[in-house]
Amino acid sequence: MGAPGQAGKDSGLVTAYDYAVAYRQRKHALDAIETAEELRKRFCLRTPETGRDGAEVIQDLIAAAEPGLVANTDPNFFAWVMGGSDTTGVAADWLTSIWGQNSAIFQTSPAAAIAEEAVAAWLLDMLGLPSESSVGLVTGATMAGFVCLAAARGAVLNRAGFDIEKTGLQGAPLIHIFVCDDAHVSNYAALRYLGFGENNLVRVLSDEQGAMDATALRHAMDARQGPKIVVATAGHINSGAFDDFSELSRLCQHHDAWLHVDGAFGLWARVLPEKDDLTKAIDLADSWSVDGHKWLQIPYDSGFAIVKDQQAHRKAMDISADYLNHSLADGRNPSEFNPELSRRARGFAAWAVMQAKGRQGIIETVRRHCECAAEFERSFRLNNRIQIRNRVYLNQLVLRVDDCDQKTAELADHLNASFATFVRTTVWKGKTMLRLSVIEKSTNKETMVDLKQRVLSFLG
Repeated sequence: MGAPGQAGKDSGLVTAYDYAVAYRQRKHALDAIETAEELRKRFCLRTPETGRDGAEVIQDLIAAAEPGLVANTDPNFFAWVMGGSDTTGVAADWLTSIWGQNSAIFQTSPAAAIAEEAVAAWLLDMLGLPSESSVGLVTGATMAGFVCLAAARGAVLNRAGFDIEKTGLQGAPLIHIFVCDDAHVSNYAALRYLGFGENNLVRVLSDEQGAMDATALRHAMDARQGPKIVVATAGHINSGAFDDFSELSRLCQHHDAWLHVDGAFGLWARVLPEKDDLTKAIDLADSWSVDGHKWLQIPYDSGFAIVKDQQAHRKAMDISADYLNHSLADGRNPSEFNPELSRRARGFAAWAVMQAKGRQGIIETVRRHCECAAEFERSFRLNNRIQIRNRVYLNQLVLRVDDCDQKTAELADHLNASFATFVRTTVWKGKTMLRLSVIEKSTNKETMVDLKQRVLSFLG
């Protein structure tokens, strides 16, 4: 039976609802089963001259899209660190579209603005970050990093006596950005968007797990004068490794530098007491970027830019104009913390997912995924053909077969051949490795046992 709805112009909503419920309840291929050229034949039609019935359009969209979908909502999805879109969040996301809110400022959608206030407070509480911090709800960790580093840029220049809001970047003192040579590419992208080039970057050596070498950082910072920003990592994209935040925060305090933490998924280690050693002193940083669509399983897109200095955050992001009405009785203006004016009301889905899961539900998910990764590593510890190449900090595994690039790639092909498991390889430390990310909401120990058996079947 379909959802309540009006026939005719609203028929597309009913069709989408019926399909959505069925889609989440059945098994389907985990990787796309059609080529780009085949998908173009389905999508790239002639420009429509006349309109069509909504239900018919939605049915055609489903038929065109399904062969090209990647099933990151399946527990056997291990290819990237991508969440599985919790169904409560999906329902809230539908409502977000139905309500059609533009959450630019408080007065364009008071409900959306207050929902973001609530989410920001819960986020700081769950992650144990300074309560005075401000939070921008953005598209993901890349844009969260952009927002945080924009605040950092203004703050460190201000400390050097330069007002970027007044003068712009022309003639500004050279800012040195200290970033690990193995940092996630999104950090380099955010820095480029902010006008930083190679002359600004100081690439600091990494250790064997991809974490920043604190001694190398100390030498690099001591050798340079002027404004400084350090970009640290909580949860390396391959190994899951964490930087030494105690030492990094001490160095940043000594040099009056801004410490930003890329914690796209790793910041959620904060909810597990048994992982306290990984994030010790991380709360001493100045800003943190974290995704919502990864471990929180909020539907795409969702990310959080967290900045301890609210004034620096506002100065970097604020969008204001006479027509953007504001009164003292208003709540939080989202436009003070994000680079967008017209924007989706992301707070509704985030609010719904955090309410549905609660602190204990989030803890259970993160802990289960970490335990799954650890158990998988233990099961191959004595196998002389499979080499796990990382210390399993959280949910990430990188492995090789017979210490051979070709054999490792063949294992990936073997696992993907049945369309029952989805994995991808990466090149790390100059070698091809199979990277397993345990992140989909329902992945459990039974899932990992099945994966182990598929690996063993390849080994013969």
